[in-house]
Amino acid sequence: MHDSSIPRRFEALSRATAPFMRFFNESAWSRLPDPPPPDICDFAVGNPHDMPLEAFVETLQRWIQPQNKDWFAYKLNESQPRQVVAESLRKSHGLPFEPEDVFLTNGSFAGLTVALTAVVDPGEEVIFISPPWFFYEALILHVGGVPVRVKVNAETYDLDLEAIEQAIHPTTRAIIVNTPNNPTGRIYPAETLQGLADILERANRGRKRPIYILSDEAYRRIVFDGREYPSPVRFYANSLVSYTYGKTLLTPGQRIGYVAMPPDMPHRLPLRDAFFLAQLMVGYAFPNALLQHALPDLEKLSIDIPRLQRKRDRMVEALKGMGYSLWSPEGTFYLLPRSPWEDDLAFSDLLAEYKIYVLPGEVVEMPGTFRISLTANEEMIERSLPAFAGALERARETAPKVKA
Repeated sequence: MHDSSIPRRFEALSRATAPFMRFFNESAWSRLPDPPPPDICDFAVGNPHDMPLEAFVETLQRWIQPQNKDWFAYKLNESQPRQVVAESLRKSHGLPFEPEDVFLTNGSFAGLTVALTAVVDPGEEVIFISPPWFFYEALILHVGGVPVRVKVNAETYDLDLEAIEQAIHPTTRAIIVNTPNNPTGRIYPAETLQGLADILERANRGRKRPIYILSDEAYRRIVFDGREYPSPVRFYANSLVSYTYGKTLLTPGQRIGYVAMPPDMPHRLPLRDAFFLAQLMVGYAFPNALLQHALPDLEKLSIDIPRLQRKRDRMVEALKGMGYSLWSPEGTFYLLPRSPWEDDLAFSDLLAEYKIYVLPGEVVEMPGTFRISLTANEEMIERSLPAFAGALERARETAPKVKA
């Protein structure tokens, strides 16, 4: 029964986030003390397990010193960090981005909210790709949009272009594309993105307003094996780039990112006002003053990607050797092994008995799997391997307990 003290829209939001809420409020991981015991192996979320980059700390220390009376005054889209982002995008995406088309946000979470608020009217449909980041559906609902789920190809984890085309309706306004994908680690290839662009161009014929791609590029700098990262914006002008520095710097609690429009996007000039108003209306979604001042230096920093690749290789090889089924991700810092039990939540609970904490696949719409974050350090990884082996052996000998 609906609680009349709560707005009805929260019923849909509650359903959309139910697996996430169960894990973060009811799982064994949620009951860990703070601070957690030093002997556990926490692979559940993308938090750091090493000290922060020294250069990151030094950068904040340097820029915290006020240079004028307005150093910590209200900040909007400040000119210097916008210029830094535009120059970075010109190099990475090969397009002449303009600073005026960069909208600074407190992380990609806010960036996606701002983008959806700016381009989606209530009742319009937004396609999102499954498996997704676990807040896409809720963000679409929050702005009054209608979420439309389209699953990836189950064998390749690539976009299912035929399914996407079938999901497009007259009220479709946007599609969220996350590449490299969290949780699969798949980088969608250029030919797939060109195919998606062709579908959207055909769908736009006769429309007064286009379908937008919201390109969630949070992990675009975390790619392995010398691969190139193709952005949807290279193939489709009506694309919005959303980025956060929290992944590349592994500082998810220091939130700065942006949304950017490419220079060849039609109607981008009137959209500038819409984006600025959206930044204000969703709760002043601008990064704090210190991070904006520091962005010219933060742009140059990154965690050790070759080290991250070595951790990927070590875990993939070890888990496969034990008998787990998984593929080697092309980017991000996640692994997605198959659970030996169909009930991935039950197997996650079993792993917790071995002091290993993972994210159950149901949270990211991948039932029968579990997600491992490679932000763990090498000592934790090595400590976990005998426990992963022991849990798998026990799972093969027993069936999961049936919950009442």
